[in-house]
Amino acid sequence: MFKYFVFIFLLMCTQSLRAQDSLPVRRDTERRVITRPRPAVPPRPVVADSTLRIDSTRLDSVRVDSTKVDSSVNPMTHPFISVRLPARLDSPIYRTHPVYKFTNPVRFRTTVRQWQGKEAIFYALIGLLIFFALVKNGFRRYMQDLVKLFFRTTVNQRQVKEQLLQSPLPSLLLNLFFLLSVGMFVTLLLQYFRLGDYPFWLLYAYTVLALAGIYGIKFLSLKLLGWIFQVREATDGYIFIVFTTNKVIGIALLPFLLLLAFASGQVAAAAVNLSVLVVVCLFAYRFFLSYITIHRQVKINFFHFVLYLCAFELVPLLLINKLLFSLLGETY
Repeated sequence: MFKYFVFIFLLMCTQSLRAQDSLPVRRDTERRVITRPRPAVPPRPVVADSTLRIDSTRLDSVRVDSTKVDSSVNPMTHPFISVRLPARLDSPIYRTHPVYKFTNPVRFRTTVRQWQGKEAIFYALIGLLIFFALVKNGFRRYMQDLVKLFFRTTVNQRQVKEQLLQSPLPSLLLNLFFLLSVGMFVTLLLQYFRLGDYPFWLLYAYTVLALAGIYGIKFLSLKLLGWIFQVREATDGYIFIVFTTNKVIGIALLPFLLLLAFASGQVAAAAVNLSVLVVVCLFAYRFFLSYITIHRQVKINFFHFVLYLCAFELVPLLLINKLLFSLLGETY
């Protein structure tokens, strides 16, 4: 029993010594773990900035002597030639390059073409149509009476005529519309026959001013003749018929203006022929109405009336036509 007791005692002593020795070791290990320094972070690799560009002066072909370059070395296949040599080399090297070739150059010739559209004619026609629409919608009763009186579709002609004479504003506007419409018609005819090399607006202004001058002189001369020969009523009736016919002509030419402006070929030729035929028929009808009106008020012979038409209507138009074609034909 004593042996067993001693053995147990010694065993307990050894266990206590091991427990005392292990404590400092654990503290040291814990202290080493806590006080262990952090590992050093490896430096980041330096990335070249893409915004940095190579100095172009180093690659300037002027500063590089092309005679020192070995022409036997092909810079396109050499592994180090792009680093040591500039981008532009001697011309013998570029002779074999698949992209850059300075031998047998190709020359391209270009001719300056000036495109001329019809914007001016388009805007002029749009303005003319808007002007007519405003007059027609603003003075609808005047337009109806005008058509009735001119084509003799009403019995009360005297009453309708007095109503028209009492409306000076729509009469003035339609006379202005006649100048603009017929001026456009004459301008398009001159361009169709290629008479004169003037801009559209300039030629249009000349034709409108010429028409205004012709009918202004005619109006003043008729007033003067009526005052001299004491036939004011007859001359006033004739002036009324003339300007009424002019208003109808200006309205009748609107569809033909659109065809003459934008059509070509046979359509344009047909529009020219039809428009001239319509104008001639309206003038002939005006002469007929004039003779009937004047014959009622003044006892005049038909032969004398024909002489008047030839002297004051046809001959001035023929002279103006000849002068116009001679001047514009020379400029063309």
